Formats: sequence, C-alpha cells, structure tokens
Amino acid sequence: MNEEIHRIKTELLDSFDEELEQQLEEDRLDQLVADGMSEPMIDRKIYFRELFRLQHELVRLQDWVQYKKLKMVVLFEGRDSAGKGGAIKRVTQRFNPRVCRVVALPAPTERERSQWYFQRYVQHLPTAGEMVLFDRSWYNRAGVERVMGFCTPDELEEFFRSVPEFERMLVRSGIILVKYWFSITDEEQEFRFRMRINDPLKQWKLSPMDLESRIHWESYTRAKEEMLERTHIPEAPWWVVQAVDKKKARLNMIAHLLTQVPYEHVPKEAIELPARVRNADYIRHPVPADMYVPETY
Repeated sequence: MNEEIHRIKTELLDSFDEELEQQLEEDRLDQLVADGMSEPMIDRKIYFRELFRLQHELVRLQDWVQYKKLKMVVLFEGRDSAGKGGAIKRVTQRFNPRVCRVVALPAPTERERSQWYFQRYVQHLPTAGEMVLFDRSWYNRAGVERVMGFCTPDELEEFFRSVPEFERMLVRSGIILVKYWFSITDEEQEFRFRMRINDPLKQWKLSPMDLESRIHWESYTRAKEEMLERTHIPEAPWWVVQAVDKKKARLNMIAHLLTQVPYEHVPKEAIELPARVRNADYIRHPVPADMYVPETY
C-alpha cells in the first residue's frame, strides 16, 4: 500500500514537473533547493539540469541541421502511455517550429485508405534544413492496424516487404532516419492508465483504442516482436528506450539522438537591438478601459 501511494505521489509530481520545465532555469532550481526542498527533490534537480543541458545541445543540433541543409526524420513508436508524447515535448520545447515540426496523423480517411500506404506520410517528409518528428508513423500498420484487424494479412505482408526498401530509399535520398521504440511493462501501463482515468486533466489522453490495448497486450507484444525483427535494418535500425522511468527515458533518448548527427558549432553574427525610432507627430491614443482583460490575479 505504501509503495502504491509513493508511486501515485511520484506520478503527480511528474505532472507538476511538466509545467515547471516550461519555466524554471537552473538558478531558480538552485534557489528552490536552498530554500528547503526535501531530499527526494535532489534527483529532480539533477534531472532538470541534465534536461536543460541536453536541450541546449538540441538547439545546437537544430542550428546545424538548418545550416547544413540536412533532412532529419525521427519516429516515435511504442505502447500506449509509454511516454512518447512527453519525450517529443522535451525534444521540441526549445526548438524553432519553422525548423522542427511534429506530425501526428489521425486515422486515415476513406480516400487515404485507397492510396499507396506510404503516400500520406511522404507528404510530411522534411525538405532541406528541416526536422520532422513522427508521433506514430507508418508502423501503425504493423501495430494497431494488425492487432485490431484494420488491415488484411496480405496488406500486412506487403508492408513488411515494402518498408525496408522504402526506408532505404529515404536514406539514399539524404534523409537521416532515426527510429525509437518506447518500452514499458504490462504493470506500468496499467498503472498509468489508472492514473489517467482518475485524473480529470488527463482523461482526454485515453481513447477507446487505448483501452482496447489492455485487452490485446499479448497480441501487441507478438506484433512488436515481429515488427522489430523484420524492419531492423542497418540503414535504419530500431533503438529501444526503456521507459518505465519516464524522466530517465527522456534523458537517455535525447542523449542518444544527439549522437546520430555529428553536429558542430554554427557561426552566427552578433545581434544588435536597433534604437527605437520616435516621431514627433506620433500620438498614442488610449485604449478603452472595457477592452482590457480583467486582472483577476
């Protein structure tokens, strides 16, 4: 019982951390610790420090991709609730959205279902100087579509025949392709689902398909094992992220991603803020009081 309470507290703290990560800088963290953070917060302090350090390196990687006109694609796959979204958020948190974008496609339309399977994904591939992160990708066919019966056995087999060559074509075209599988245990997924069920702020994350995944856990396991076996190729290997500890998973994944491109420092011109131009004939008109947002806080 005490262990369960501890895990619930940890989960709640993690949710709180997601907001802190948007705002806190290292000096503020140091001050918080000095003002009396409890002992367990030391680990969180280390996490924040590493996260900010790695995000600084990610910005350098982004600058290099833009400077060298590289094309980079990162796939995020894994169990439902495995932490893919949280990892993507930490990767993109300091990025320029004009350079890096996230693609999370909904279920295919009737028209898309009649297209070549990879067609709806191809249109989202990067051009020179861009990074694209796929929050689930063409591997839907090897996972949810297979397990839930949304594709035929022939379509699945054709996917397995096609995807290695498709990815080799991407790599030959100059795209840097990195594939991550976020792995969690059966027990951990159940715990995270129960936390979402009981948290009104997170219930939106639970879809009917997520709940179905609990019923089909073993089927998803068999599907994952065959997918990794048949699509792990030298040109585009799979990288498995141990994701039971979400914070460690984020740091490990980002640290690994940084090793996939030998980036360097990009020279930049010094930025100077120009002086404000003032015109004698300019008169600022007052804003009507009823147009202001009420200052509730």
